[in-house]
Amino acid sequence: MVTVPVVDISAYGLDVVNAKEVDTETVRPVADSLCGALRDIGFCYIKNHGISQSLINQVTAVSRTFFEKPLEYKNTYRRQHISEIHGWIPRETETLNPDRPCDYKEAYNYTPIDGVECPSFEVTMKNVRAACHQLSHRILDLMSIGLDLEDKHFLRNCHQTIGQKSNTSTLRTIFYPSLLSDEEIKPNQIRCGEHSDFGSLTLLFQDDVGGLQVCNLQGEYVPASPIPGTILINIGDLMQRWTSDKLIATKHRVVIPDEEIRKTKSRQSVAFFVVPDNDVVISCLDKSDKYEPISSVRYIQERLSPTY
Repeated sequence: MVTVPVVDISAYGLDVVNAKEVDTETVRPVADSLCGALRDIGFCYIKNHGISQSLINQVTAVSRTFFEKPLEYKNTYRRQHISEIHGWIPRETETLNPDRPCDYKEAYNYTPIDGVECPSFEVTMKNVRAACHQLSHRILDLMSIGLDLEDKHFLRNCHQTIGQKSNTSTLRTIFYPSLLSDEEIKPNQIRCGEHSDFGSLTLLFQDDVGGLQVCNLQGEYVPASPIPGTILINIGDLMQRWTSDKLIATKHRVVIPDEEIRKTKSRQSVAFFVVPDNDVVISCLDKSDKYEPISSVRYIQERLSPTY
């Protein structure tokens, strides 16, 4: 049974101050391990990445404070329209697997906009977003090397405007409420339905409650349990298309635990969803024309619309 591997990226993590001075051959073993995992199961844990646990603890704490506020307060920051990304998304609003009831979760999406921002989030979310932005560029470099692209910065250069309006990469904090009784859950409902992500790359920070499962190539859902000090990363459908299916976007889900003690605990996670700049045209990197070219923004819009 294929499980989710752990890759040490210390040779190219954020603790490496000047990444430009790192020789490609020095990090090639890391790049090969990373792309090997994304080829075989579509997920891997990365360790020695350089984002401090204290920063993640901080965003988790301010998120919990927000999610525990009354509905009237949270509605002030509610996403205004389904075509928009930024803002609070109430419980049972999203359906990532249309064959199941709505997901038993709520979320807050943070994107750079000129609009209403929850004050308790602003500084922390900006700091987390900045760290994830830097780390995602390092990971994209490793993927470029592992894919044997001529320019090791090719994928990074397609994500140059992260943090600006011309790129919809999103930092999302997610809250899965505790379950006080089985009556709260609809038949066949889980915390997050089976789905693959949409974009280039996802960085996921999860608490110690667990429940995330990843579908391996054998069709088995295996636990992606939290490992202290690591970030769980995976690619989305856009990257699978871009690589002509060399890397795979794996379905995953968050189930409701069987154990009573875990049912009564809420769960939190923080995800950074990385997508290319809006005007980047996604055409097969191997020139195979397996998929027709499509702009990044159009692809993401088409994928988001059935979710709500």
